[in-house]
Amino acid sequence: MKYSKYSAVIIGSGISGLYLAHKLSKSKNNKDGILVITKASVNECNSKLAQGGIVAVMPDVNKADSISSHIFDTVKAGAGLNDFNAVKYVSEYSALAIRGLINAGVKFDKKEDGSFDFALEAAHSLPRILHTKDKTGESIENALIDKVNKAKDVEIYENTMAVELLVDKHNAVKGVIAFSEQTGEFEAILTNAVIIATGGIGQLYKYSTSRPVATGDGICLAKKAGAKIEDMEFVQFHPTALSVKNAETMPLVSEAVRGEGAKLVNKKGERFILKYDKKAELAPRDIVARAIYDELKNSNEDFVYLDITDIGPEKFKERFPQITNYCEEFGVDLNQKLIPVSPACHYLMGGIKVNLDFETNIKNLYAIGECARTGLHGANRLASNSLLECVVSAMGLYDNLTFQDLTAPKNYDEKIKNVISMYEEQEPSYIEDADIIKNKIKDIMWNYAGILRNEALLRKGLFELEEIKKLIENKTVFSDFNSYEIRNMLTVAEIVINSALERKESIGAHFRTDACTKNEEQIENKGIVENEISVK
Repeated sequence: MKYSKYSAVIIGSGISGLYLAHKLSKSKNNKDGILVITKASVNECNSKLAQGGIVAVMPDVNKADSISSHIFDTVKAGAGLNDFNAVKYVSEYSALAIRGLINAGVKFDKKEDGSFDFALEAAHSLPRILHTKDKTGESIENALIDKVNKAKDVEIYENTMAVELLVDKHNAVKGVIAFSEQTGEFEAILTNAVIIATGGIGQLYKYSTSRPVATGDGICLAKKAGAKIEDMEFVQFHPTALSVKNAETMPLVSEAVRGEGAKLVNKKGERFILKYDKKAELAPRDIVARAIYDELKNSNEDFVYLDITDIGPEKFKERFPQITNYCEEFGVDLNQKLIPVSPACHYLMGGIKVNLDFETNIKNLYAIGECARTGLHGANRLASNSLLECVVSAMGLYDNLTFQDLTAPKNYDEKIKNVISMYEEQEPSYIEDADIIKNKIKDIMWNYAGILRNEALLRKGLFELEEIKKLIENKTVFSDFNSYEIRNMLTVAEIVINSALERKESIGAHFRTDACTKNEEQIENKGIVENEISVK
């Protein structure tokens, strides 16, 4: 087995991981270099798919906005289950995060007068979303890739998977085992800082807007190591994914399209959303997703339409070039002004529990981005808070790590030695019919732990997952990514279902047909109203 050492190891190459690598590359505390491990190519991540934009709370240039207003919108969308301190932290650092991205080379769209072009998205009380057309995630990701590629002390392992955290008898992480499918070799990487930035769990579901890499790997790693995992029942389903058959990743039709004036209509041309919420197309995502799901169930159709008549095809093509390309690729004629859409798994609000220093309950183990549960999102994420959290959490963790001793460990104890020996000595195995098994897991999660849930469905899903788990009993060391992904998917799927069973109420993105629902009036009665939010 190969051995190496680094000051910090970042698992994941999305915006949070790359922004942290970019920041750490300039640190004097970085004596042994920074390693970024990514399962595919460095730009194969969900961050790149983010279209609508990034929340920018910038009252100095957006006079109508305020930190208190953004906090109010975030907490209301999150059904009051947010960690108020986390919301306040992210909101207060929003402007600094945006300036940092601009300094890194990101060019946000501006109006003719040179001012920022703030867009409106669902559940925001006013326009505060910065964007680069509908390629915001890609624009940020590409700028950071350029920065990281130019950094002399950042190394990137592509097509490499982190498969085990090395935790000593004192419950401190001292490194990670990485596996290269191309070479079939394992590597023991020693470090005093492991940062999980692996993104979400979208590929656990049959219909998903996520890239194929999003199989919950980082959350499984953390769980196996003993880290606390929370709020996994809160899985957000985006209302409007481009409805295409047999697509591993369903292209997103951004919420910004509805913000620009697109209307939801059924196949009869009827605008149905007002039956479900007075905010219509700009209601929170969970409400819109359930409305579309209900409409499809009652009509026995596969999709509804986004009617872009009020935008117009030409303006649409200029404002949303990426969505336009998706439509052309899948044969959707925008001149007809109707885009077929349906809900798909999109984002995880829960994950690895961290504090506001982005520390887990295990020493030297940190988590940032979608895989981390900071408490920002509560029961349902407010649109475009995701990219903001990625950048702010990377900034915050960088500040924390500047005070840590990042000298790579020179040795390790017997507990870690035994784990390394297992990977050196065991004959790797593999799981047969991996694609079939993955699809079974996705079907189970969509059918039994999807947009609408109840105890009977959840327990049936849990039983079927247990049956699949029997196929990998007593297998720990594998010879291919697919087998590790199945292990990870099963672990995380089980956590999601158990979390959904434990929460008896319906709230936010977790909707149980056999439970009571907490509505906005109940949330506001708890005192979460805008004029009661105090921000220094």
